Amino acid sequence: MIAHAVPEGFVSLPRSSPLLDLLGPAYCRGEGLQLEIGLRADNRHANGRGTVHGGVLATLADIGMGYAMAFSSEPPLPLITASMTVDYLGAVQVGEWITVRLEHHKRGRQMAFATVGLRVGEKVVARANAVFAVPQSDRQ
Repeated sequence: MIAHAVPEGFVSLPRSSPLLDLLGPAYCRGEGLQLEIGLRADNRHANGRGTVHGGVLATLADIGMGYAMAFSSEPPLPLITASMTVDYLGAVQVGEWITVRLEHHKRGRQMAFATVGLRVGEKVVARANAVFAVPQSDRQ
């Protein structure tokens, strides 16, 4: 695989998980509700047709929504994904840079809602909507 530059302003995502370690390296820029997640697609992310697998895009969408919403408050909210839908609008090629950006959000006491767009350049390749459960503390 040819090494590609990471776009300006993106740094290594400071938070990881075993799944992100397999998928990544993932990058980010901004913080809170302006957080963007970035990933350079490589051969590990490809499906049988040679384009990025929809499961990779769904995972990035879930991470992008969850991290932006969770880290928009102090201390961060431990959100739990309750449901998510993804609309695939275009194919992503190996070697392309994928960016995940929060488009809409709303948080209540028990539920949070979010929408993200996944882009390659200016082209929206997927859009995802999710509902998150906001765990209640024991001190109610």
